[in-house]
Amino acid sequence: MNPGRWLERHTLSLLGIVTSAVLVVLFYYPVAIVFADAGGLDAFLDVLTDRFYLFDIFGFTAYQALLSTLASVALGLPGAYILARYEFPGRRTIRSLTILPFVMPSILVAIGFVAMFGQNGLFNDLVGVIGLGPYSLLYNLPAIVAAHAFYNAPLVARVTNAAWESVDAREVETARSLGAGRFRAFRDVLVPQLLPAILTGALLTFIFTFMSFPIVLALGGFQYQTVEVWVYALVQRLDYSEAAVLAVLETTLSLALTYGYLRYEARQSAVSRASRPLPRKHLFSGDGGLAETLERAGVAVYLLVVLVLFLGPLVSTVLESFTGPSGFTLRYYEFLVTRQVSGASFQTKPGVAVQNSLIFGVGTLLVALPMGVVIAVLTRARKSRIVEAVAMAPLAVSGIMVGLGMLRGLVFGIPIAGTRIRVDGAVAIVAAHAVAAYPFVTRNVSPMLAGIDRRTVESARALGATRIRTLVDIELPLVAVGLAAGAAFAFAISIGEFDSTVILATGSSSYTMPVAVERFLGKQTLGPATAMGTVLLVVTAVSFVIIDRLGGRWEGG
Repeated sequence: MNPGRWLERHTLSLLGIVTSAVLVVLFYYPVAIVFADAGGLDAFLDVLTDRFYLFDIFGFTAYQALLSTLASVALGLPGAYILARYEFPGRRTIRSLTILPFVMPSILVAIGFVAMFGQNGLFNDLVGVIGLGPYSLLYNLPAIVAAHAFYNAPLVARVTNAAWESVDAREVETARSLGAGRFRAFRDVLVPQLLPAILTGALLTFIFTFMSFPIVLALGGFQYQTVEVWVYALVQRLDYSEAAVLAVLETTLSLALTYGYLRYEARQSAVSRASRPLPRKHLFSGDGGLAETLERAGVAVYLLVVLVLFLGPLVSTVLESFTGPSGFTLRYYEFLVTRQVSGASFQTKPGVAVQNSLIFGVGTLLVALPMGVVIAVLTRARKSRIVEAVAMAPLAVSGIMVGLGMLRGLVFGIPIAGTRIRVDGAVAIVAAHAVAAYPFVTRNVSPMLAGIDRRTVESARALGATRIRTLVDIELPLVAVGLAAGAAFAFAISIGEFDSTVILATGSSSYTMPVAVERFLGKQTLGPATAMGTVLLVVTAVSFVIIDRLGGRWEGG
């Protein structure tokens, strides 16, 4: 057989093998190193029987995650209701904003809350005008919960809104025609259909907040010790064994929760939009009686809360970056320029952070995009939940775990044939970002590939086209929007990734914009931190606009 023809016929299989090998090297091997560092059963028993770890660390982590989940659901459900039941200008734009948890760097949320509610933040500036304050609203559990709600309530709203729009209006009309009142129709018809989506949003939120790191670190510090924060503290002390034990236990819990989520998703995969969705009411219409008026008043109050909680921190970040003790100032941006021009090599330089972020973003895109596409094709062909779970496992493993494994493996070096093979910290960071990003590429591409008419593919194969030729010439062009959205996701996730980066960039010049923001904030210099945060916000906003224009398909699942 012609070697070229043989290679073309088996290209997809070879790509699958190469992708699997890359995934093993970049993800499963580093995770295995952390498991090995954890030691034997005695090490786990020591942690599980230690009151400090069991109650103060894991107990508090679960407690704050539970409170954050309840707050996110309470804040997200009214938003889902408004999006599903009301028509108003900008509704589609607001709905697209619910994708923010997957694009916005969590360290940006933290700096926004400091700029809004900190001792010298916008809130205290405003109440100070009328002679009140200042109030200490940060560095406590409520601040952590509120920041988590900011980050995850849009996720709850997005998932629940999708379920709400899949409810057929005829089911509600049938219940009403049989004598059910408005409340009973809601309870007996709507709630059973919405409850699985609400539980899914809550489960995802619990997983995300259980593994939350930058928000807790910035708004709670080591006083409020979650597993992630304590693992980071142990790494800083070079206590890798104990850090590994905690990381393994946390990963085991998150994998179990993620498995539960995937099982639900499998059961819901056949759910589609209703042929006749529930009608929407006009938000600004004056029609209706007292009940409608009260409901619209409630919506207005909710929108005010949303403006304060969601828009306030972002606006505060920008305003604080231009505001000094005497009013408008550019000195914080001048500080960034001066630090870049004349700063010592060991200091954090903004220009280096921006340059690194952009380079790492492009590198992540180049690695994550082909990985995500190959995995989307293979998981669709195999239709195996086990294969899908193995491929999507990085979603359930925290960046701290991946960063620790890469530090212990790739950066410290892998012993091969009597020599130790090391990789540069920058390469390890790109690898960690790619591991975090490729599942989003897969999730954008896979549904679109599944929607292609199989007769088109089969016709090409019948005319002699190989599997890889069919994929390249027919399928990928048909899913170009999903590819572009996946690429934008990969870039945006790399730009905002903090967890693994802060470990891998320690002691090197491979820090990124989120790491630079945390370092400036850690020195209690809010001005430069907000200026750096504003730069990060601009880059993130551009990434979000690209994703929104390309129609990103991530639905939180």
